[in-house]
Amino acid sequence: MNVEEAYRSCEEITRANARNFFYGIRLLPPEKRRAMCAVYAFARRVDDIGDGDLAREVKLRLLADARAGVSWNGGPPERIEDPVLVALRDTHARFDLPLDALGDLIDGVEADVNDTVYASFDDLVGYCRQVAGSIGRLSLAIFGSSDRAAADPLADDLGVAMQLTNILRDVLEDYERGRVYLPRDDFARFDCPPDPTTAPEPALRELIRYEAARDREWFDRGLALVPLLDARSAACVTAMTGIYRRILDRIERAPAAVLHGRVSLPPWEKAWVAAGSLATAAGRAATAPRQRQAVGAR
Repeated sequence: MNVEEAYRSCEEITRANARNFFYGIRLLPPEKRRAMCAVYAFARRVDDIGDGDLAREVKLRLLADARAGVSWNGGPPERIEDPVLVALRDTHARFDLPLDALGDLIDGVEADVNDTVYASFDDLVGYCRQVAGSIGRLSLAIFGSSDRAAADPLADDLGVAMQLTNILRDVLEDYERGRVYLPRDDFARFDCPPDPTTAPEPALRELIRYEAARDREWFDRGLALVPLLDARSAACVTAMTGIYRRILDRIERAPAAVLHGRVSLPPWEKAWVAAGSLATAAGRAATAPRQRQAVGAR
């Protein structure tokens, strides 16, 4: 398959499905934008397997197939016609993706398929690192960084932060799928049953606020990544995290809202956040040369 066609297919998948991420991805220059779309399209494929209606053994077999599809072992890839894999392999050739992160993503979705229960917050963080910290590390390979050793764990932390927001936003939807992500320790702490439809609302509100405060700490720590990125990559990150932080704000203000549907932002507000992120990044890029000149003149 033609590589350009493969990337176009991935961008169509991303545009149609990445309701929050695409607002940031589209701020990137073309080569990085299409690479991010390739990563997203693969992640979406894996997530859809986990969230689908197939039998567990079929899901596990499909996840094993997905794992095999990205087990390149450094050798020349065989000819393939799958547009997502064509684009992803080209992205790897250009940006040296950390292939272990693709495996971590699949490990996390396998945990979903196996109905894993998380006893402690540390257990939940481990899962979030698999399904979302992995995306942070893959994204960082595409962005590049002035200090990769410092940036890697921060990208992972931002992935955890955004996944924790997803978990809080989707408490009801996940329960209806048979999944409970919040730690059993915390349900006990607030004397709150794992079933949000029967939980006393005051206890559930306190539990959600407690988890939201924890989540905010992950955002605060992870956003130290932004100064380590170029301006356009920084705009992408601040747009995506800005949207998620606003969702978290809404959840904190009205925790019981998670019982009445998915908390989200209207498209105009997402676009406003993205535009503000790009403007901030442009200002930062414009002032950086002047700051370097000032330092040099001393």
